[in-house]
Parts: sequence; C-alpha cells; structure tokens
Amino acid sequence: MRFLYTIAVFLCAVLVPFRCGAQLKSYRVEVTAEYPHDITSYTQGLFFHEGQMYESTGVAGESTFRKVDIRTGEPLRKLEFADKYFVEGSVVLGDNLYILTWHNKVAFVYDINTLEYKSTWSYPREGWGLTTDGKSLIASDGSAVLYFMSPDFKPERQVTVKLNGRPMRLLNELEYIDGKIWANVYTSDMILIINPENGKVEATVDCSGLLPEKLRRPDTDVLNGIAYNPADKKLYLTGKNWPRLYEVRIEEK
Repeated sequence: MRFLYTIAVFLCAVLVPFRCGAQLKSYRVEVTAEYPHDITSYTQGLFFHEGQMYESTGVAGESTFRKVDIRTGEPLRKLEFADKYFVEGSVVLGDNLYILTWHNKVAFVYDINTLEYKSTWSYPREGWGLTTDGKSLIASDGSAVLYFMSPDFKPERQVTVKLNGRPMRLLNELEYIDGKIWANVYTSDMILIINPENGKVEATVDCSGLLPEKLRRPDTDVLNGIAYNPADKKLYLTGKNWPRLYEVRIEEK
C-alpha cells in the first residue's frame, strides 16, 4: 500500500492556490444514476471501449482485469494475475489492451477483442494511471508529471501538471475526455481537468460526499475511477472497494 501524504502537504498543494485569487473553473458533481460496484475491486483503471466498461484492479495477490456488466457490477470476463503483480491503470489503443503494474517495472499487452495475452514490456517507472488521446499512451506515476509514449512505450514528451503555477503531485487514474486529461488526485476527492499541451489545470471537480458515509466500510478506500462513454457522453465515477458506481454530470459552482 502507498503511504499517504500529510494533510499539510495536501493543503499546500491543493487549497492554497485558491486563496491566491487564481481564476479557473470549479465544478461539483451531481449524481444522475447509480449502479452496483464490486466491493472487492480495488479500482485502478476504469474506461469504456466500444460501449463496454472495463476495469483493472490492484493489490498484489488480488489483481484483475475485468469486462464489467455495468448493471450488476459483475465481471463478464476476468483476467487474474500472478501474486507478485500489483496491477494499475489500463487503456485500449487500437486493438491492444495496455495494463500497467505499480512496482513490478513491467506492462502487459493483450488483445482487447479476445483478451488473449500478447506481450510483456519493460516499464521504466512506477505505473499509476493510464489513458490515451487516440495516438499516444499517457501515463502518471504519482508525481506531477504526465508521460506521453508511443504504443511501443517509447518516450515522446512529458508535461508537468500545475495548478496556478504549483506542481500537482499524486496524479493517479486518468481519462481523456474531449481533448482534456482528467486526473484523480490520490487521497483526495478532487479531480483535475488538464490541458495536455502544457499541463495547466483548467478546472477542478469537487467530488466530496459522492459516496455517503452510510455506505462506507472499514476497507472502503479513496475515490479512484473515471470513465467516459463517448457513445452516449455519460461520465462515471467510483473508488477503491466502493459498493457503488455513479453516473454523474458536472455543474459549475
């Protein structure tokens, strides 16, 4: 398990910029529908491909990749990984499914149509979140940097994500939506909307209170899971070991 950063670091990195008069858009979420989510899913990656939801889940010894029935939260198909692997973010580019690992320094590639294994690649850093703009793989590693790579993991460029000039660490699960990168800030209820060209945070999404206290259990963990379905333009959020998947819309504060 990752060590949590202190409250002081969070206040400095996230809240202080707002007191400095910075002008950026600020949104909150409104729930429009909710669905069951498997409470054993330590959600690391969440995305849609051709109208179907997929999810990668972590924790060494429990890591999986799932084709999910959104109505029930149950897996239609499930890949399980060796106990030594801690699976992280995942995404589809072309016909390839890419899956990162946290500390294992490898990434896996599968055929998304058959879920058959294709290859294993050396990966040079910690794997956290993963998304794509349709041409490049875009990855986070828990720092303030987003890495753009070719489909064969060759580095292309990188950007440092900054909110009002301050680097934003703990970038985790990623989603590419309408030309912007959405990123969970690990251990917080904040999502950042980022310009992929320069790393500037253009908006924040406040997800506090999304999962009610009455649904929380001792093993309920943080918000982590952003999925956008281009087919119907619906947005979904969940968290690690959450019992619910939420369909939401955002509204400006």
